[in-house]
Amino acid sequence: MPGLAVVLVGEDPASQVYVRSKGKQTVEVGMHSVEHKLDVQTSEANLLAVIDQLNDASIHGILVQSPPPSQIDEEEIVRTIDPAKDVDGFHPENVAKLALEDSSGFVPCTPAGCMRLLEASGVETSGADAVVVGRSMIVGKPMALLLMARGSDATVTVAHSRTKDLAAVCRRADIIVAAVGIPEFIKKDFVKQGATIIDVGINRVEDPVAKRGYRLCGDVDYNDVFEKTGAITPVPGGVGPMTIAMLMKNTIKAARAL
Repeated sequence: MPGLAVVLVGEDPASQVYVRSKGKQTVEVGMHSVEHKLDVQTSEANLLAVIDQLNDASIHGILVQSPPPSQIDEEEIVRTIDPAKDVDGFHPENVAKLALEDSSGFVPCTPAGCMRLLEASGVETSGADAVVVGRSMIVGKPMALLLMARGSDATVTVAHSRTKDLAAVCRRADIIVAAVGIPEFIKKDFVKQGATIIDVGINRVEDPVAKRGYRLCGDVDYNDVFEKTGAITPVPGGVGPMTIAMLMKNTIKAARAL
């Protein structure tokens, strides 16, 4: 049976929600779920020791919930996970395979989910002008690689919050992937009529009217841009579920390879 181990350091509320959701989905699809919850004061050495144990165990996929506490170097976590169990797709070996279009590696789950959304929605990427707003190794850079890869064949611009005249750059795009990490940053003047928007962001903002005193929103001002778009993902409920689905897919792939 394919098995996924999720490691959580600390008690960040958002991370706890993500871990519970991943564990629930793992069980629902018939896989084995293992959770390691470590104290927020856990040292880097102790966390790496847990990862080493999982590398040697019969578990197929390993995921360490990001971000870790400040005393832990996230890059060290990534490099310690066995690339064959790196279902997040962040290990340098898997990053290299993505760049080389080597399908034996693992693709980061969120960009993979975005591509699946485009495919399932019938959005044409070949020859399309795509703008990825955000340059992280988690979303922005792998998303750009996937869009420009053979078979996707988009023309890709990677922009960010400091890009000069960002609105003008986005307005020429047929596809916008927003992963900048700023609540409701993308407005209607960033969007040309009929564009497809994938909103990767998930932000908690204060809202005195809301029952919990806050609401969740994306990096795109959904209400502002909606009428101009050909298609747009909601937040929450858009990219998030696809990210978990791709995590399940990567775990099954890992199990088959081992």
